[in-house]
Amino acid sequence: MVKLMIQTAKPALSLEEFLKLPETQPESEYLDGKIIQKPMPQGKHSRIQGKLVTTINAIAETERIALALPELRCSFGGQSIVPDVAVLKWENIPKDDNGDIANVVATSPDWIIEILSPEQNQSRVTNKILHCLNCGCKLGWLIDPQVHSLLIFPPQQQPLFFEEEDRQLPVPDFLTQLNLKVKDIFSWLKL
Repeated sequence: MVKLMIQTAKPALSLEEFLKLPETQPESEYLDGKIIQKPMPQGKHSRIQGKLVTTINAIAETERIALALPELRCSFGGQSIVPDVAVLKWENIPKDDNGDIANVVATSPDWIIEILSPEQNQSRVTNKILHCLNCGCKLGWLIDPQVHSLLIFPPQQQPLFFEEEDRQLPVPDFLTQLNLKVKDIFSWLKL
């Protein structure tokens, strides 16, 4: 008599179960039923992220158009992501009962910006941007500091590749006052 041992796959963790887990450092994301920890930000990543948040908010927050937030957990469409920069239109910023910004964001950002780290998987980051676009996001940027290029993801359109220094970068319709060129993004790396 031969005994067969059958292994059953462990049930995938649900989004609700994932959100009950303690936060990790760096943050973990829940994508396609898998928990994926983001890489620790490095110099180029941190510099571009900080300057983007400051530059966007100098225009958007002052005029109450939008708000750019770094490393904001957004849980929607069965996934939980932490974009490098999440930009929310002013009317889409969740508020608590006191009128303060809420801690929980259960919607896609209106503009997602990701900055590729050297050890980061570009396909996974692209998948995250595409998920946002499928859930109502107006624009996605994938910045690659190593090769000084950007992939721009307009909704329902093929991605656009930008590396020429003087090219004007597309921004969401709600933020047309923001004028950035490729050279602006990468000039922030020079000290």
